[in-house]
Amino acid sequence: MFAAFKRRRRHRLRARPFPATWKSIIARNVPIFRRLPVADQGELLGHIQVFLNEKHFEGCGGLELTDEIRVTIAAQACLLLLHRETDYYPELVTILVYPSAYIADEERYLGNNIWEQGEDGRLGHTGRRMGSLVLAWDEAKRGAADPADGMNLVLHEFAHQLDFEDFETDGAPALATRTEYLSWARVMSREFEALRAADQAGTPTVLDTYGATNPAEFFAVATEAFFERPGALRAKQPELYGELSRFFCQDPVTYSAEAAETQIR
Repeated sequence: MFAAFKRRRRHRLRARPFPATWKSIIARNVPIFRRLPVADQGELLGHIQVFLNEKHFEGCGGLELTDEIRVTIAAQACLLLLHRETDYYPELVTILVYPSAYIADEERYLGNNIWEQGEDGRLGHTGRRMGSLVLAWDEAKRGAADPADGMNLVLHEFAHQLDFEDFETDGAPALATRTEYLSWARVMSREFEALRAADQAGTPTVLDTYGATNPAEFFAVATEAFFERPGALRAKQPELYGELSRFFCQDPVTYSAEAAETQIR
């Protein structure tokens, strides 16, 4: 009964007229929006309405929350939801936004059961069972403003949220069939090892070598490249592009700003 109520409520939210002021924010801050097909634009606006209704935002470090902050972040996060059945990042309750990079307490494992307490400067973070996601606003805004540089903090952190949906932090989101999991594991493990080798050799890659950290970071980094450098990713790593395209039910090559950005540069 609750699930049916939730579906109806979300349907009503998606059908609401989208506020003109919010649309102006998207036009100004999220240039990839105008490159989307018209139908996708409408779907994205509907998802944003649900997202902003269900997720709680908190300003941290003295940041005063505004509609610009909330809408700019939501538009990027909801790009990952197009064309798919979605429960709108069900493990996520709160989005914490700092004005810029922030300091977080960190435990570092030194080996031999020895841990060291320290601090770490971060732009963003999320974790399974945290119920929250942290972003630096200046970097979230910058990532949206340049949709073709292969780096987008919001896409990266929300890809982690998708990873958590199968109740593991392993670089594999929830997939429908065993066949899909097997194909995903085969391609992703091979591409992850290739990125690790490229990182060690200093070889240039389409993917940010931070993705060589572990499979979870690999999926997050690959998601950034899929949406921001799809042409290069498809050309250099077609099987990886294919896996991501099947999961996200999108082909960003058809709307990416990458080609135009390349011509400018």
